[in-house]
Amino acid sequence: MAKQDYYETLGVSRNASDQEIKQAYRRLAMKYHPDRNESSKEAESRFKEIQEAYSVLSDEQKRSLYDQFGHAGVDQAAGAAGAAGGFGDIFGDIFGDIFGNSGGARQNRGVDLQYKLNLTLEEAVFGVEKQIRIPRNVTCSTCDGSGARPGTQPSTCDTCQGQGQIRMQQGFFSVQRTCPKCRGTGSVIKDPCSSCQGNGMARKEKTLSVKIPAGVDSGDQVRLSGEGDIGQPGHAPGDLYVQVRLIKHSIFDRDGDDLYCEIPVGFTTLALGGELQIPTLAGRANLKVPAESQSEKVFRLKGKGVRNVRSGAQGDLYCKVVVETPVNLTEEQKKLLKTFEESLNQGGHKHAPKSRSWSERIKSFFDEIVS
Repeated sequence: MAKQDYYETLGVSRNASDQEIKQAYRRLAMKYHPDRNESSKEAESRFKEIQEAYSVLSDEQKRSLYDQFGHAGVDQAAGAAGAAGGFGDIFGDIFGDIFGNSGGARQNRGVDLQYKLNLTLEEAVFGVEKQIRIPRNVTCSTCDGSGARPGTQPSTCDTCQGQGQIRMQQGFFSVQRTCPKCRGTGSVIKDPCSSCQGNGMARKEKTLSVKIPAGVDSGDQVRLSGEGDIGQPGHAPGDLYVQVRLIKHSIFDRDGDDLYCEIPVGFTTLALGGELQIPTLAGRANLKVPAESQSEKVFRLKGKGVRNVRSGAQGDLYCKVVVETPVNLTEEQKKLLKTFEESLNQGGHKHAPKSRSWSERIKSFFDEIVS
């Protein structure tokens, strides 16, 4: 069974910050922990899924691999982390910030952006370079990102004294939290910039060139590092994730690395055999149809599918031949078909073994009902 998306497992968006991921993990881990759900196999399974998802999304390197390649990029690492993790590890992590471990370097970096790119099957199979235009937040040119009106400066926050964090005493614990007044920046703007209203950012479109590697499929993503929204001063910008979506093809359907097509064939060709010229992504190919082939028979053309973007393995092309019933017949053609059918009937069931088998099964069915 296919694994659920890690972001869906934790119930967060793909642009979620480290803090949002940790909060979602904390809530779900407490809810589904085995100590709170004794003898519940479902809760135990859910707890393991949550732990595995968090082990990947809380690690910047693993999260990057997952965003680019999905489960294939992190399966081994995630499996090892899931097997090694225990209850003590969970609470050491989700309550680590109580003891001053703020972590969350990702919180101050810019927001990651996502762009959905429509590709034809040929573009996805052979690779392509595309120009895209992305609206994103950039540094405000009026205030140079400070958020303050030119000629003025942000002032130090008097609540946290410029630290961006405040500490609260809760019994034996000293709890560190983001300053509610400056929201972690350490400064407040009393006279905001008229262009950006104190945000320090402006919306601007940028044209980017995206190289799509050969073999990508719907749902695959290409990561452009640093092409997302700007971060807080002194922190890195976010990334841009270009997600591939395939446009429906007029001939082929794709399933992973394999291609499928349906070919209408005349009755005579299936009965007597013949050679068909069929399309492939590499050009034309000949397909030999044996005599007495049945409608909907599937022929496999090895290596005529898609080359896998990661392994380099080549998929196959599967062609299903389907008999096409002739239409708009002339009187002469109808007469010939009736004569042909009569000649088949004179030969008994040897020309139609499936029909004979079907007739016998029908007879047996009704005999059982009567009896």
